[in-house]
Parts: sequence; structure tokens; C-alpha cells
Amino acid sequence: MMEQIQAWYSSFVLSDSMLSLITSSVILFMVIIALRALLSRFIRRSVASNELRRKWMVQSRNGLLLLLMLGLILIWGEELRTLALSIVAIAVAFVVATKELILCVIGTILKTVSNSFDLGDRIQIKDFRGDVIDQNILATTIMEVGPGKITHQRTGRTMVIPNAMFVSEPVINESFTHDYVFHVFTVPFKREDDWHAAQLAFLQSAKRHSASYLEEVRKYMNRISIRRGLEIPSVDPRVTIQVPTAGELHLIIRVPVKSGERGFIEQAILTDVFQHNDFIKKPEKKVEAADSDLRTDPEPGQ
Repeated sequence: MMEQIQAWYSSFVLSDSMLSLITSSVILFMVIIALRALLSRFIRRSVASNELRRKWMVQSRNGLLLLLMLGLILIWGEELRTLALSIVAIAVAFVVATKELILCVIGTILKTVSNSFDLGDRIQIKDFRGDVIDQNILATTIMEVGPGKITHQRTGRTMVIPNAMFVSEPVINESFTHDYVFHVFTVPFKREDDWHAAQLAFLQSAKRHSASYLEEVRKYMNRISIRRGLEIPSVDPRVTIQVPTAGELHLIIRVPVKSGERGFIEQAILTDVFQHNDFIKKPEKKVEAADSDLRTDPEPGQ
């Protein structure tokens, strides 16, 4: 057995070209690893914000991975072309077998070119909703927000979404304006409730809770409108009416909030309004007309 291994080892000789390719690949790996270590150290020391630090760490990692792939393609390009000519049939089968992976790569290209979202944004795709905490060539990781589509608290679970979904499914970005967003929530009432008073109470409460930063929101939205060529939206809180059915009436409250305080502001407004009010109209008492002495016709003989 040992003699066979020694014979095989003695007959195994690398050509000069193959040795040069392997050496170049090893050098490329070492350079990428060194760059990764230097960039990580620089980002940890220079960036104070945790969110910005995570963003730069992920982007640097993906950029170095892309650089490594391009370098390997350049180094082994000639060998790969020679090999591809001899395995055309196998390549077709390989494409069929790796269709999902190819779709993931296409989805990555699509969301990158369209700039659908960035790290830290809150997105929704199909029934998946949460804050983006990581993304790479094949998948995007989000921190789940829920339950449901109208709450704004994290559940503590993470979801890994294959990037192939971005090819066929629309993406809702709830953090398009990043620093400040418009938060909208609905409060249902019955038609017989005192919804006039509720409308005024919600408007006053929304104005009180957003008064401290309303001018900052107005300036920020003005910059966004100029940069993106959009019409300047009104940033003042508003309460509109919607009638979904004949017996119901919904108040739609829209209030500008800081990106990370949507759930907090909503709960603060609801607590403020409903703490001392129920907005239920008391039924009017019907007074029946009647004689005070209940007159009766006298019987004969009385």
C-alpha cells in the first residue's frame, strides 16, 4: 500500500503554469484576508455609531468577497475557458440544478441596482416584515417585526430571505425617508359614537407629541424633495375619515415621527386620548307624556 502511494506521489508533478496559478490564488487569498483585518480594525476604531459600523462591516465584507471572486476569475480564466469547452453538456445540467442560486444572484443585482432598501430599513415582502440587519449575495436577514402588519415591536426572531424572492415579489420599504417617516394608524368607531370629539382629540394629541421636532421634519422633507425631485409633502399631523361599511367609521391618523419611534408615538397618542375619554354617546332619555293624576272615567253611581 505504501509503495503504491509513493509511486503515485512520485508520478504527480505540477506543471509550471499550474504552480503559478496556485501561487497567485494563495497570494490573492492572503491579500484579501489582510485587507479584511485592516478594514475591520479601521471601522471599529473610527465609526462610533453601531448601526453605521454594522453597515460598513457588511459592505466591506461583500466588497472584498466580490473582489476575491473577480481575482479568481482573472487568474483561472484561461483554464476555465478550456475546461468549459469540454463540459458543455455538464454545464447545462449544472445551470438547471443551480437555478435557485442563479435567481438569488439575479435578485441581488436587481435590489442593488434599484436601491430597494439598505441596512436598517424596515421592509415587507409577502408575509415577511422586519428590519434589515444583514445581506449578502444569496440571502437577506431581517429582524422580525410584529405580530401582524400594523405593530412596530420586534419579536426577537430573525428571518433569512433568499434573494430570489426579490425577482418576482414587490418590496415595501417602510423607511424610505430614513430619519423621519410618516406613521399612519387607524382607530375604528361606530357611526353613533362621538367621533367628532375623537377626531379633534386625536389631532390635538398628535400635534402635541410631534411639536418638538416638527420643524426639523419640515426641513428634512424639504431636502429629500429637492434631492429626489419630489413634491414637498405636508408634514403637519392630520386626521382623516374613512367609511368602510355603513355602520362603521374609521379615523386615519397620520403623524410624522422619528424612524425608530413609530410604535412609541402611536401608543402615547392612544393612551393620551383614551385615558379620560370613551367617546360613547349616552342615549337620550325619552320622556313620555302622561297625566300626573292618571284620570279615569267614573263608574256609574259614583
